Amino acid sequence: MRQKLNLTEGIFPMPVLMVATYNDDGSVNVMNAAWGTMQERGTVALNLTETHKTVQNIKKRGAFTVSIADAKHVVEADYFGVVSGNREPNKFENSGMTAVKSELVDAPIINEFPLCLECEFVEYQGDETGVGVIGKVVNVTADEAVMKNGKVDMTLVDAIAFDPYTHGYYRVSERVGDAFKDGLKLKK
Repeated sequence: MRQKLNLTEGIFPMPVLMVATYNDDGSVNVMNAAWGTMQERGTVALNLTETHKTVQNIKKRGAFTVSIADAKHVVEADYFGVVSGNREPNKFENSGMTAVKSELVDAPIINEFPLCLECEFVEYQGDETGVGVIGKVVNVTADEAVMKNGKVDMTLVDAIAFDPYTHGYYRVSERVGDAFKDGLKLKK
């Protein structure tokens, strides 16, 4: 028998994405965004409201980066979600993390997060059915430590996901199958 639950952001896992921009003074700003996805190949969609400092920065700078949060940095990733850049101007410095400027977009790459998408701002969709920030991915980089045979090894990325039911973070690191192959076993 199925049990009825309270309405929540009920898709699990939700990615833990670190969205990074530059503030007006050139300092780094990062926010934790669980409501984001690839809209299509090469297009990122982030469900963010315009009240976020990060969204204001994206609109001004025309760029942002999206990093995949990992288990090693869960404390910092959570900090970027519970502290607002609107209220704490030294938010990034307080984290102890470091960044370098992207060579292709006007946004920072957070060194400690293993996988990063560098994005150009395309548009903001603010009506009731809009998704928020839309960006075009112009480059993807990965730390060499998460590469194996020239490809990203997600077990080495040790990505984390957000659980909206209990507000927990979980590792997403064990491969359990082969996409576009395993299901063929049932094909007649």
